[in-house]
Amino acid sequence: MNPYPPDAPLTPSIPDPSALWDTIGQLGRFFTGLDTDRGIAPEQQWTLQVLKIAEEAGESAQAVICAWGTNPRKPQGTWLHVQEEVADTAITSLITLYRMLGDQAPGFLTSVLAQKSTNFLPQTGIKENL
Repeated sequence: MNPYPPDAPLTPSIPDPSALWDTIGQLGRFFTGLDTDRGIAPEQQWTLQVLKIAEEAGESAQAVICAWGTNPRKPQGTWLHVQEEVADTAITSLITLYRMLGDQAPGFLTSVLAQKSTNFLPQTGIKENL
C-alpha cells in the first residue's frame, strides 16, 4: 500500500534549491576528500561513483520485486522502501554530478533538464492556434 496517496502533498513547503545543492556539495567534497586521501585519481573516483549509481538502481529494482512479493526468498516489502531506494539513487546521482563538475553541477543539470523536458512539456511563450 502506498503511504503517499496521489493527492497528498509531499512536503508542506519546497526547500530552496540552493540548500539542496549546498548539502550535495558538502557530501561530494567529503567523499572526494576520502578518495583523494586514498590516492584515487579523479577519473577513477568518477567511475566508482557511476558504478555506485548502478548499485543504487539495482537496490531500487530489488525493492520493487519485494514490494510485489515475487521473491520467495525475501520478505514482502513496501512501496515506502522502494521510494527510499529511488531517493538514494537520485541523491547518489546528484553527488556524482557534483563530484564531476563541482559548483558547475547545478547549472549543468538545469541546462540538461531544460533540453530533455522540451520533448514532453509545452514550450513557454508559445501560444497554440485554436
